[in-house]
Amino acid sequence: MSDAPQPEKINYSKSRNCLELTYADGEVFEFPAEFLRVLSPSAEVQGHGDPILQVGKKNVRIWKIEPVGRYAVKLCFDDEHDSGLFSWDYFWHLGQNQQRLWQKYLNQLEAAGESREPKLIPLAVDAGKK
Repeated sequence: MSDAPQPEKINYSKSRNCLELTYADGEVFEFPAEFLRVLSPSAEVQGHGDPILQVGKKNVRIWKIEPVGRYAVKLCFDDEHDSGLFSWDYFWHLGQNQQRLWQKYLNQLEAAGESREPKLIPLAVDAGKK
């Protein structure tokens, strides 16, 4: 266990697509859903020692927040990702390093030639119709 405090309040703003954590000392962290999705602590994202770059998650939303004991919450995203447990320690780490982590993510996307934008899936066109 670390010295990371437990938030006093957790609020998800659907209109801003942002999760807000408020602490007893007045500290407030605001996390866009996309930020939390691409930095999920799950094995699906973190890999086994080598993180897996998440692409096309710009419009992802949180649809459910489930408490996990007294140490974490499980965030369920609308792209069906729901395996990450966000501990109070991990939220504190994200909040203290948000700008650096976000810039690192953007740099990784650029280096990989990828985008935050969702990929469009071409629809099959019926060749018989004009």
